[in-house]
Order: sequence, then structure tokens, then C-alpha cells
Amino acid sequence: MPATAEIRKFLNSLLLPRRLQISQTTEVARLGAFFDLVKPITTNFDLVRIGGEGDGGYLVPDDLAGIEACFSPGVADTADFELDFANRGVKCFLADYSVDSPPIKNDRFAFEKNYLGPTEDAVHITLENWVKRKAPDSNDLILQMDIEGGEYGVLFDTGSDTLRQFRIMVIEFHNLDKLHDKSAFELINLSFRKIRKDFDVVHIHPNNCITPFVYENYEIPPVVEFTFLRNDRISARRPTTTFPHPLDRRNVPHNADYPLPSCWHAKES
Repeated sequence: MPATAEIRKFLNSLLLPRRLQISQTTEVARLGAFFDLVKPITTNFDLVRIGGEGDGGYLVPDDLAGIEACFSPGVADTADFELDFANRGVKCFLADYSVDSPPIKNDRFAFEKNYLGPTEDAVHITLENWVKRKAPDSNDLILQMDIEGGEYGVLFDTGSDTLRQFRIMVIEFHNLDKLHDKSAFELINLSFRKIRKDFDVVHIHPNNCITPFVYENYEIPPVVEFTFLRNDRISARRPTTTFPHPLDRRNVPHNADYPLPSCWHAKES
């Protein structure tokens, strides 16, 4: 056994009983390729804010005409985003096992007391089956997903054909500070590569609930909101170089805010 493996085995024998571990770090070049993959673009659609001024409000491309339904797993205590779509006449499908009902009543809300996950059981539903039940023939859906780290399993489970039914996706990604960990990086990187086959990143907003983690020369917010637009909707594109957007707001009003770190977006020429 190589010496490094022996050392790792010894250290793990000390750490694992304390629920700690050591792991390999991600190669810097692979991190750089990841940030190139997710750099946002400015398209033929301006961004508009949907939802409230704080947490629960998101920037989306103003390509909303003809949106047939909104799928929103992860309700908790706010439904301002969904209410904006309901007020536009859009049916909203909501799901969250942690609450008994949405915080707002609306005739266009259809709520299910379930978590979204990669398998179905008494508590969980899958995104693919949910869409098949509620909007099987639509290609003009919007997804707003904030499920506290469960997004990776959902994205791996969901077929690309189902993802392509969404014109716009807004996903809050968690645990991005683990990009420095080689094993975690693989999961995160593959999730984004799957999305990027059919979608472009059109906005990124770091959630200021936690301050960024620094690894090598990269500043990594642990929780980040991404907005994706299906690439068949895009007729013009250029790198976005200026952050924050004028419509961005702090998720946590009393926490210090910070701009999107420069490694996440193109630089001004």
C-alpha cells in the first residue's frame, strides 16, 4: 500500500470515530473549468424580479408570456414567487412535507404535502412523476426549486426530456463550499453539466445567509441562486460582467451583503 494511503488510513482511524474524515481536494484546473461552465450570459430578454424583495424573490428572464404552470418544491413560510405567477393566471403546483399548507391561500395553488426526492415513497415524490401527473404535454413550464441540498439527487433522477419541459428554472444550490472536496465536486459538476446541455445560466445571486469560503484563488458562496433559460429561447447572448444586478436584494436583511465573486462571471474587457 502506498505511503499516502497508509497515512490516510491511519488518520481516518482517528477521525472517523469522531465523525470526521479527510478527503482529497479538487484540482485547481477542474475548478476553473467549472466556473467557466457556469458563467452567466445576458440574452435577448431583460431580467425581472418575481416574488418579494427579500428571500423568496428571484430574477428571471422576461420570457414569461405563455408559461403554462409553475412547479415549486420547497414552500416553507413564503410563497410570494408563486403568488406572482398565480396573479398572472398561471397554475402553481407546490410541494413541501415540512408544512401542512402554503402560507398564502389562492385558487390557483395546488399543494401536495411531500418532499421532492430521487425516489417515491410515503413522504417523497419525484419531479418526473409530478410533471407527468400535472403537465405531461407542456414545454412551457417554470421550476423554482429550493430544497435544502436535495436538488442534486432530484437532478440526477430526472430525465433530460422532463427538464426540457421547463422554459425557465430557478434553483438554489447548497453546499457549494464543498467544491474543494474532490468527491463532492464530481456530484456538483455533473449536476451542472447535465443542466447546461439544454440551458444557459442567465443570472447568479449568492445567498448572504453564509459568507463565502475561500479555496486557492476562488471565493465560493455556500448557497447560491441560479436562473437558467432553455437555450432554444435565446437568440442573442453576451457574457454578463456586472454584478449585482440592480434588482438583486439581500436574502437576509440584517446580514452583510457581498457581490458575486469575480471567479463566477466574465470580466469586463
